[in-house]
Amino acid sequence: MGISRLLAKAWMVFCLFAGLYALARAAAGANGLNPDALIRILAIVVLFLATGLLFVAGYAAATNRAGDLVAKLRLPGFHDLVFLAFALISFIVQSLYLPVPPGSDPLGALAAAIGFAVPGQGALTMALGSCGLGGDALTASDFAWLLGFIYVGSSLSRLRLAAGIIRLERKRRPDPLTPTGSALLTGLVAVALIQLLYVGSLYSLLPCTFWQGIGGEVLIGQAPLVLAYALVAALTNLIAMGAEA
Repeated sequence: MGISRLLAKAWMVFCLFAGLYALARAAAGANGLNPDALIRILAIVVLFLATGLLFVAGYAAATNRAGDLVAKLRLPGFHDLVFLAFALISFIVQSLYLPVPPGSDPLGALAAAIGFAVPGQGALTMALGSCGLGGDALTASDFAWLLGFIYVGSSLSRLRLAAGIIRLERKRRPDPLTPTGSALLTGLVAVALIQLLYVGSLYSLLPCTFWQGIGGEVLIGQAPLVLAYALVAALTNLIAMGAEA
């Protein structure tokens, strides 16, 4: 998991899902999803996507890994496909399935389980409540956390295989960062996301305008899965440091 590929994948996922949430909002509006709104949203997504990938490609080119970056982006791995599938499921549930009838027993059980397992859900509840939000947003967050736990659990059995692939890639094309540097960097990102999202330190810092916009929807529906992906990447790079992955 080269740093340039991780950066490119993260930026692509953010732009694509931000565009999907914008399309869902436009479709739910009074005027529906008219051609002008569709063109504007697609243009913005393409512009942001191209701008971010330009910087990532510049880093890859500076380290002589631009060709490797393009090849890996064309062939997503198993972890990437599972992540995208879960992210799409989270988006569909958040945008199409909700709202659901209040007081549903399965949703209540899910909220109780996630509230127990994720300390940050209390902070999220307070942040959304202070902005007059909650209900559907909290349910979407609970479901996203559930998918995140499933993703981590399903990935644990394949960590050594993924770490072995990384070691082979490093032998074929050495990474500018040492194995220790890659493990340290991905580990720091994972720890930061755990503090911000799992512990919930980020939620009280965001204004109501953020929660009421597309950024809030992306954070609620996709951030738990991004944390799960970052945690798997950090563990994979850590295992790849060993003599035998």
